[in-house]
Amino acid sequence: MTARNGPTGVLRLLFRAPVWIYRAGLGGLLGHRFLLLTHIGRVSGQPRQTVLEVADRDPGTGEVTIASGFGGGAQWLRNITAQPRVRFQIGRTRVEAVAELLPPEESGRRLAAYADRYPRTAAALVRGLGHTPDGAADYRAIGADRDNGIPLVVLRPL
Repeated sequence: MTARNGPTGVLRLLFRAPVWIYRAGLGGLLGHRFLLLTHIGRVSGQPRQTVLEVADRDPGTGEVTIASGFGGGAQWLRNITAQPRVRFQIGRTRVEAVAELLPPEESGRRLAAYADRYPRTAAALVRGLGHTPDGAADYRAIGADRDNGIPLVVLRPL
């Protein structure tokens, strides 16, 4: 498995299992920490789906922040960069939105805030890309690195 290409084989099947949970109408079982993102394939033009962890939510605006755990080369990230109009579902709630890749500094700031709220999860996430963070400054640097780090995206409801 590489950060650029994502998981393959059995590991890919395991990562796809939450999509099946949503498709079965059981997305509520995953709580509010995960969402189903529906986006358009940049080459095929066909709808694609992936389940991602919610890094942050703004109850006032409905905006949701998500992280690319497989780095800048994740297929969903490349797809939303080409076609930012998306739909996401948290539990049973479906929302039409526009996806916006956060500027590097803001991405870094939000990743550091996420690490402060969920230190174990954040550490596991960045270790998966080969990073060994030591404090908020490292998380800010990893979040700001679009190629080898963990870029963050905000989903803005329409």
